[in-house]
Amino acid sequence: MAVPDKGVHGPLAGVRVVELAGIGPGPFAAMLLADLGADVVRVDRPGAPGLAIDPAYDITNRNKRSVVVDLKAPEGVERVLALVERADVLVEGYRPGVAERLGVGPEVCHARNPKLVYGRMTGWGQDGPLAQRAGHDIAYIALTGTLGMIGEPGEPPTVPVNLLGDYAGGSLYLAVGVLAALHHARATGTGQVVDAAIVDGAAHLASMIHGMMAAGGWQDRRGANLLDGGCPFYGTYETADGQYMAVGALEQQFYDEFIELIGLREIAPARKDLARWGELRQAVAARFKTRTRAEWTALFDGSDACVAPVLSLREAPHHPHLAARGTFTDHSGITQPAPAPRFSATPVSVRTGPAQPGADTADVARDWDVAALLDPTQEGA
Repeated sequence: MAVPDKGVHGPLAGVRVVELAGIGPGPFAAMLLADLGADVVRVDRPGAPGLAIDPAYDITNRNKRSVVVDLKAPEGVERVLALVERADVLVEGYRPGVAERLGVGPEVCHARNPKLVYGRMTGWGQDGPLAQRAGHDIAYIALTGTLGMIGEPGEPPTVPVNLLGDYAGGSLYLAVGVLAALHHARATGTGQVVDAAIVDGAAHLASMIHGMMAAGGWQDRRGANLLDGGCPFYGTYETADGQYMAVGALEQQFYDEFIELIGLREIAPARKDLARWGELRQAVAARFKTRTRAEWTALFDGSDACVAPVLSLREAPHHPHLAARGTFTDHSGITQPAPAPRFSATPVSVRTGPAQPGADTADVARDWDVAALLDPTQEGA
């Protein structure tokens, strides 16, 4: 099976993925597959704006190739189905029923390729009372209880960007589901539909918390628990220069080292007395305000106190540990997170920058043996 790049590819080398262009968690899931070595062909729509940024900076389209196809035209549907015949996976993020109306739903695709893994990414899922409703990350995590866990008591819940819903509850679950279904398809010759809903994934992420609540170890309110900022030795504190330090000294041995280094031995016993947690928090907060973030970082450096500076997005790539590991990389003039996780036998890398709409039509037509993609009437070819 042809692979477009001559370099090292990763464990999914040889896997072919068709991504029907969208925004948010679908493209990110397809990027994960591309980062792992899959040959991901993104089917862009003519004139579709996508994100409100220059496509050259949309790194969720890195390591992919792009063709432009008008799915509202009969010949466009046939072009996509020709790709589907040669694909292992298809990823789409339309509202339920839209792919069917366009002529590229699971039934049609499986008729052309019974082994196909058909990955569907939505917020609400393919069924249920809200399935046809519009929504975004914040609404999905709101209904699952996950948003309500985050933030200060007595204050509105804190919005965790779109990382918890779109990407953790959505993209990651779609990618895991697709890979599991791909394993099944290769073992049995039978493809299937993967229904990945952000509400399902976001709820599933809180499995441990539900267990703790059932056992009486978690209060169903914000800022009152061990891991939600309610604990004075698991949270963030402002420093003298208006920056922040993160403290995660949960276990006794780490707490002891933290208390020793910060110089609060006299109040250390408050750890085991919930009634004194407020007192302990005030003491820790007051102490952190006496030095800058850089000074505290230097003090805790090399210790097991589980304390770290809270860095900005621009600062993070320069941290010595992340720099040593190559957690971030520079490609196409963009500093960006490197592919993860890492593999000993099949290394992964950023091979190409963000795919530009329609730029790879000729190469995909050749490599996938789909001559119809080269129709001169195709917009963007």
